Amino acid sequence: MQYNTQQKKMPLPEYGRSIQNMVDHALTIEDPAERQRCANTIINLMGNMFPHLRDVPDFKHKLWDHLAIMSDFKLEINYPYELIQKDNLSTKPECINYPATRIRYKHYGRLIETLIKDACNLPEGDEKQNLVALICNHMRRDYINWNKDTIDDQKIADDLYELSNGKLTLTDSIARLMYERQERNDRNNYRNRNAGYANNRNNQRKRF
Repeated sequence: MQYNTQQKKMPLPEYGRSIQNMVDHALTIEDPAERQRCANTIINLMGNMFPHLRDVPDFKHKLWDHLAIMSDFKLEINYPYELIQKDNLSTKPECINYPATRIRYKHYGRLIETLIKDACNLPEGDEKQNLVALICNHMRRDYINWNKDTIDDQKIADDLYELSNGKLTLTDSIARLMYERQERNDRNNYRNRNAGYANNRNNQRKRF
């Protein structure tokens, strides 16, 4: 018995050993017309293996590319598409540089710093106060997710003051907006949970 590990390594193992054997057989066919018919049959079988991808753009093109790869680009047939170049298969993608900017408090993240910067540039008014209240709510939630402990408003106020370079402060009016927003969120979450519970109960009654 010959194990698969002892056989020739497959370039695209997702198609299986049978498809690879068909490709190897097509390479031995001398008649060009017969070789072309064999290649078309192989393409149809490959496509049947992934029926959910039939509507994906360029799916057929990828199949012919894969056929060329499995034949090591040695199958001499009339390809209906321009094939991928063999040299491109070994080309490494360009390196992506990591962001070099420093995040002062990683548990708040880059988004909070961006929002604070935008808030600093807003003129005084309701829009600015609402944005600062939203930022403070996010800071509170991010801090609790990171620390898992209770947090007071003074910690949020200190961090907000530091991250804004002293341009933003947590005033009493902003604190009220924070708690009003939090209460609305709590009510909405409670209402959604109750609605989901009621739907589950109704579905269970329908089953019986």
